[in-house]
Amino acid sequence: MTKLPCPLPFHNYNKHHQDNIYDQSHTSLHSDCSSSNSSLTSQSSLPSIPSLTPHSAAAATTAAYHDCLATLKGHSSYIFSLALALAGKHLYSGASDGEIRVWDIRNPSSPQNYVVSEGYSSVKSIVAISDKLFTAHHDHKIRVWKIANSTPYKLITTLPTINDRCMSIFSDKKYVNVRRHKKSTWVHHNDAVSALTLSKDGSLLYSVSWDRTLKVWRTSDYKCIESVENAHDDAINDVVLSDSGHVYTCSADKMIKIWRRIDTEKKHSLVSTLEKHKSAVNALALSSDGCVLYSGACDRSIIVWEKDEDGGAASMAVAGALRGHKKAILCLAVVLDLVCSGSADKTVRVWRRGSGSSYSCLAVFEGHNSPVKCLTAALDNNHSDSSNSGSGNSYLVYSGGLDFDIKVWQIWVPF
Repeated sequence: MTKLPCPLPFHNYNKHHQDNIYDQSHTSLHSDCSSSNSSLTSQSSLPSIPSLTPHSAAAATTAAYHDCLATLKGHSSYIFSLALALAGKHLYSGASDGEIRVWDIRNPSSPQNYVVSEGYSSVKSIVAISDKLFTAHHDHKIRVWKIANSTPYKLITTLPTINDRCMSIFSDKKYVNVRRHKKSTWVHHNDAVSALTLSKDGSLLYSVSWDRTLKVWRTSDYKCIESVENAHDDAINDVVLSDSGHVYTCSADKMIKIWRRIDTEKKHSLVSTLEKHKSAVNALALSSDGCVLYSGACDRSIIVWEKDEDGGAASMAVAGALRGHKKAILCLAVVLDLVCSGSADKTVRVWRRGSGSSYSCLAVFEGHNSPVKCLTAALDNNHSDSSNSGSGNSYLVYSGGLDFDIKVWQIWVPF
């Protein structure tokens, strides 16, 4: 049997995984993602790429105070997505049974929570802006909710909208080939919508899917204004957007692609392809200045890509890799100079970017009983700048796992 990359190609997801993106029992997973691979921890991941952290385990972890403030319980299925909103006062979580919850985290040790919605398909991604919440689902749809003080939230619309669908069905030019002998209108996603991101001004919503497409939606009227067909050769797992307008997508085809809409054109064009990972790329994150891209994959490494000034804004060069996780990297989050990574090894690691291209591992969070599927992080404004130990910043990291739990971690980092 031919071994498949992890995750499985988009056309096999529904059949084999049914929303469990990391199925430890599936025997056809690539060996780098298989929990039964006894040599996993002894093999060097991406040996051709230099490590940006010390080689010894003792030197790799720099002391930083950290603690698990709370374990948030309420969901009864896998936690697939997390998002902070309302200036970090609320946390949204989405689960594999379609339930969406909102948590009031102004008191992170004992937050109140409410069910926003339930009964729909698995929630793969959540983004929020102003008074609207956008959720991506396994049933190929994007839902738009009105954020309110009461629950459940009102469903504003489902993308693609009825108007978009009606405008597309009467013209042959509006149809695209989905697979052999099957066509669909170009505004539809035809597999799970895996990730969402918003433009800086909130006017555009970007979505990617296991159907290998990248779509752009106008948030003012929810119209689909662009669809990039066959953006990758396999399922697209994540998308991030820089303030400069560059769109980064990663896929089970092991590649990262950079897209850009030229001012004189209406569509995004491919400007660069990054190829260094040896297995499916699951997650992306950008530094706040957009100069550093982080990519996590089933090869257990986080590759650090830095902007190559000589090659133009879209040119990224490999600076090195962050190593330490023993299984696949499933999610990433960046806040200031910290990079957080969640893994199928059930841990969260926090890395700090130092001078030049040096990094140190500040902490390893252990507590989840299953793979860590999603992360989000923010500066803890209530406890930064001072401590009994001196000056520094306090951060809050939220992790969601396949153990149905959300954990709230605090880490204090000295200046």
